[in-house]
Amino acid sequence: MLLLFAVIMPETAESLFSTMQSSVVENGSWFYVFTVATILIFVVYIGFSEYGEIRLGPDHAKPEFTILTWLSMLFAAGMGIGLMFFGVAEPLMHFMAPPTAEANSVEAVKEAMRTTFFHWGLHAWAIYAVVALVLGYYAFRHQLPLTLRSTLYPLIGDKIYGWQGHVVDVLAVTATIFGISTSLGFGASQINAGLSYAFGMPNTTFTQMALMMFVVGLAIISVMTGLDKGIRRLSETNMILAVVLLVFILVLGPTVFLLQAYLQNTGAYVSDIIRNTFNLFAYEKTDWIGGWTIFYWGWWLAWAPFVGLFIARISFGRTLREFVLGVLLIPTAFTLFWMTIFGNAAIDMVFSEGFDKLATMVKDDTSVALFVFLEHFPFSGFISIIALLMVMVFFVTSCDSGAMVVDMLCSHGRNDTPLWQRVYWAVGVGLVGAILLYAGGLNALQTMTIVAALPFSIILLVAMYGLLKSLRIEKHKRDSLAITAMQTAVVEHDKPWKERLGEIVTFPDEKKVSGYMLRVVYPALHEVCEEFKRRQYDASLQSSDTHVELTVLVNGQNDFTYAVYLTATQQPDSTLTNETAEEASAIQTYYRAEVHLSEGGQDYDLMGWSKDGVINDVLDQFQKHQHFLHLLN
Repeated sequence: MLLLFAVIMPETAESLFSTMQSSVVENGSWFYVFTVATILIFVVYIGFSEYGEIRLGPDHAKPEFTILTWLSMLFAAGMGIGLMFFGVAEPLMHFMAPPTAEANSVEAVKEAMRTTFFHWGLHAWAIYAVVALVLGYYAFRHQLPLTLRSTLYPLIGDKIYGWQGHVVDVLAVTATIFGISTSLGFGASQINAGLSYAFGMPNTTFTQMALMMFVVGLAIISVMTGLDKGIRRLSETNMILAVVLLVFILVLGPTVFLLQAYLQNTGAYVSDIIRNTFNLFAYEKTDWIGGWTIFYWGWWLAWAPFVGLFIARISFGRTLREFVLGVLLIPTAFTLFWMTIFGNAAIDMVFSEGFDKLATMVKDDTSVALFVFLEHFPFSGFISIIALLMVMVFFVTSCDSGAMVVDMLCSHGRNDTPLWQRVYWAVGVGLVGAILLYAGGLNALQTMTIVAALPFSIILLVAMYGLLKSLRIEKHKRDSLAITAMQTAVVEHDKPWKERLGEIVTFPDEKKVSGYMLRVVYPALHEVCEEFKRRQYDASLQSSDTHVELTVLVNGQNDFTYAVYLTATQQPDSTLTNETAEEASAIQTYYRAEVHLSEGGQDYDLMGWSKDGVINDVLDQFQKHQHFLHLLN
């Protein structure tokens, strides 16, 4: 209905959008500031607290992607188009019209960079990180759907599958679509500005809409290739191009000055972060905060379901501490370095070299700022083409990954949906962006971003409380597993020592371990299961060719699980004699009967234990589980 209204009455819609933005900024800016400050404090606490060792997945989980690939993908999804659009424009705009300093002064240079760092630094990535944390934790640790509804599970339990969960996911989808549409609007306007400046292409709203549809077509091709090929390869390519462009500007620009400025900007940013975080200009009434800080907080919040779910999707297996360090610090450091190289170099051109054309063009059209800036360097035509290509690829990855996320939100977290469904959402995201461009240009996109983020920020605060509650339960579970310094189970040592040594140095094959699980492990767990049933517990036993699993229902959310998995493991090289090492031309594998609890693999092997030893291990783990339940009370 809203989009139909915008198409039929664009002038009325533009006026309405302007009124909505003014109302939200005037009455709700304090809430945005409070929310973002709370999120940053929360994420830092989680990353550096005792919860940091918990994994986004079972205890035995390993990351799916390498560090470089992981960082490339989250960077491309999280900041790409924004850095290209605002890297030159925002510092210059703050320099020419700073919040408090005198315009075009040395103090204005310092304030421009401090302000830019503030908008693009830790706060933005903290918002992404907290959404990814709550989604990844519940999806990979507790096997809940990879959607926003799962964040409320500690508070409402299975009601997340009812109307309450539907409302949460609808709000997340709405915020995501408007957030992505804003970025697509920036991308389309910048591509149009670059083509217009370099080749004389008409710079109009309809041209931008046509460019948006063209890029959506490319995104559809990327969607069809999947995450591992499409988004991954495009992200890695754009990361390489970004580094090349960054090094080019650094080397050919005032290199020493830029490196000095980066260190000084970072120091000023860190020293002022608390004051700036809570600065609402309550005593200096100004519209500046609504057009800048509140817009950015709304933009990051609106993008958070999309980027957060995407980051969660690619972060399986990482510890919370590793995740926070990776998502919060490394991309922030690169982002701020980018802003220094492009922003400080642009200001230096205007302030020290008198390149007034750049300042004039930024005032007239921020979209063209990057290309006017690059004109000042050697090989400007070639570099401008690279910049256009980067914007295009960032555009495609944003649309592609955004469509994937919206599709997952609308499919209860499934990522195996039909191809036509993902294509539908790619087209839908582009269509929404095009309609809002037609209705009111970038101002309409910015307004809908700020408004859509408001209800989602409330949900996010509730989800943070739920995550903290779940992590507290997790800590109690870990404490209960550490209540004794004894071995995990009582293993008999009455065997002859030579027989014991033989078992220790032998690496059994799959057939031998599978037979052991059938002869010893299954009967042991079956006896325990039957005894639990005799004592009026709701217990069940499941088995397959690769595992045996005992489940005892306790209180719904914290049931006891004890499983043994047939696990293939690489032999340690140090155990091989010289002869076998020479003969082993390929990786040698042996098999283990590994114990898994509800948290995942516990990294110890039952192979060779007697039936009584296995039963004692089950009882020990159940006793620790009972102590864990006691700690919760």
